[in-house]
Amino acid sequence: MTRIARLLSLAVALMFPLAAAEGVSPSHFPGAHWEQREAASFGLDGAVLDRLAEALGGRGCVIKDGYVVKAWGAQSEIGDWFSSAKPVLSTLLMFAIAEGKVPGADTPIKEFGWELNAKDQGITFRHLADMTSGFRRPEAPGAAYAYNDFAIQLYQKTLFDKVFRDDPERVANDPKRFGFLGLEDGLKFRAKDRRLSASVRDFARIAWFWMNSGNWNGTELLPERLFRDCRKPDVPRALPISRGADSDDYLGIGSYGGGSNQVQTAGPGNYGFNWWFNQPGPKGDSRLWPDAPPDLFASLGARGNCSFLIPRLNLALISAFGAWGPNPEESANPHLRLLMQAVRKARP
Repeated sequence: MTRIARLLSLAVALMFPLAAAEGVSPSHFPGAHWEQREAASFGLDGAVLDRLAEALGGRGCVIKDGYVVKAWGAQSEIGDWFSSAKPVLSTLLMFAIAEGKVPGADTPIKEFGWELNAKDQGITFRHLADMTSGFRRPEAPGAAYAYNDFAIQLYQKTLFDKVFRDDPERVANDPKRFGFLGLEDGLKFRAKDRRLSASVRDFARIAWFWMNSGNWNGTELLPERLFRDCRKPDVPRALPISRGADSDDYLGIGSYGGGSNQVQTAGPGNYGFNWWFNQPGPKGDSRLWPDAPPDLFASLGARGNCSFLIPRLNLALISAFGAWGPNPEESANPHLRLLMQAVRKARP
């Protein structure tokens, strides 16, 4: 290898440390618009991607190495991403930590002025992001898992009202946060519960930011160490799923959209910081989505608003209002199997 080649290789490794470590292709990043390439130029089967888009419906795109290789539906249409907005909240927590507004994920939220009851005194940001807070549940913080939209409401109110102390759209679209990604349509938040609305092409930018662990076109917008800490299963597989009835909403904050214990079949072993990871859960040894690679991680939202990212393939699938089934954590595997069929040259 020549000296120049060695220097170029070192530069790539420094800019994209996870990609270099895992042997995947360095990422390209969109400018004013996403660039499109033929699927075949990346070794992908375009006909299979056509079948996948037809099966999913709605709106969506597939990103490979930073290029759009398949898009369907109105890419600029803005819609509610439901629970896929939850990892966006955890990314804002990472921004708050990087900016010195929160000491760390294990900081108790009572330090930000909440008058919590005796059982809830120990709730931390990590508990809220992992669905282990016990808020409105019988258990103490960290004692059980519950997919809990009342706890998410507490999470978003803590971030926007007590940490950033600003309007959610100004917080998220700030040019030193998600605004740095060159959003084409901008992020919007419902007044009632601050749930995120965005276009497919902008949510794809957020997904690509996650894929690149806080790096955007050579700029470390967030420290990679935060992604190494947060982009992995954080709920122990042996942790029990919450049982029993709701307790009172003594803070009077309401819900992010659903109940306090919605998912009874997954979470421990494959959830963390509002992401779902393709790892075995509480009921068996098989991965959440057996036909997808083990490093896949996802944001899952109601009504088919989901994103699936596969770091080893530098591949992302973003889907708004897609036909993923009523519970993507249980029913997404057939579509992911189709996605993997399109990957002709990479091994799952």
